[in-house]
Amino acid sequence: MANGRKKIAVIGAGNVGATCAFVMAQKKLGDIVMLDIYEGFAKGKALDMSQNAQILNFDGNITGTSDYADIAGADVVVVTSGFPRQPGMSREDLIGKNADIISQVGEGIREHAPDSIIVMVTNPLDLMTYHMWKVTGFPKERVVGQAGILDSARMTHFVAKAVGCNEEDVSAMVLGGHGDTMVPLPRYTTCGGIPITQLLDADTIEEISARTA
Repeated sequence: MANGRKKIAVIGAGNVGATCAFVMAQKKLGDIVMLDIYEGFAKGKALDMSQNAQILNFDGNITGTSDYADIAGADVVVVTSGFPRQPGMSREDLIGKNADIISQVGEGIREHAPDSIIVMVTNPLDLMTYHMWKVTGFPKERVVGQAGILDSARMTHFVAKAVGCNEEDVSAMVLGGHGDTMVPLPRYTTCGGIPITQLLDADTIEEISARTA
């Protein structure tokens, strides 16, 4: 951007998208553009966030829009748009609905932010990341999913609560896709350098693994 700051677009101004935008603004990662298909929705949230700038000590711009032209020049595009999971649904149950949404989003990104890096959040994550790559035709290194970091963070939280330690002392490892096939690895998950298999009983570890997935 002309002001020397990075431009970050967030597609989808729901709970995940708005939270993501707010955290990035607080961390001063760049100027944020939130886009949502509902006219005025992203603008309202952006205004609420911007009014906290002085209190929370950030000076980046946060704007809202429903026009893909406003993401032009974005360095990074975070895609959170899509239907969320409902109780009893697997991530894979969302394939049909969210594939159509990602097709539209991908076309908008391809046209208006062709040099951006895309970070996918929409579920089912692995499939939607692949679909976005196909729709945009971007190089594979410019279309990535957030997957493992979220799963490992979730496991870290559950382990810390079970052990009674600080989350910063936990090192968790989760492999595989962001879905029912993910594999938490308790033997390689530690608290203060000690494997949790030495700190927690088998039933507790199994419960943590199930909740992580």
